[in-house]
Amino acid sequence: QVHLVESGGGLVQPGGSLRLSCAASGSIFSNNAMAWYRQAPEKERELVAIIRGGGRIDYADSVKGRFTISTNNAKNTVYLQMNSLKPEDTAVYYCRIFNLKYDYWGQGTQVTVSS
Repeated sequence: QVHLVESGGGLVQPGGSLRLSCAASGSIFSNNAMAWYRQAPEKERELVAIIRGGGRIDYADSVKGRFTISTNNAKNTVYLQMNSLKPEDTAVYYCRIFNLKYDYWGQGTQVTVSS
């Protein structure tokens, strides 16, 4: 069983930055998609950023130019660098690592953007 543990969330002022980390307990970074999702109160979970198996990266329109997804395969970690944060970015952020054989989710980390 693989476990994903997110960290790096917290309270930040508008315009600030945070970097989220998602550490996987096992070496599962080959031929996977790695993604960050978020869910705000009373809203559906939405895709924020994804690195697909072939390396293609996509972002939600709402975060393009502000967020960057990256990985460190040696550390089995996927990151989400979030800059120029806005109040509407407030949500619980989840990482996900998946392919046709498995689908793992982290427990979520709260990000609150408020003055």
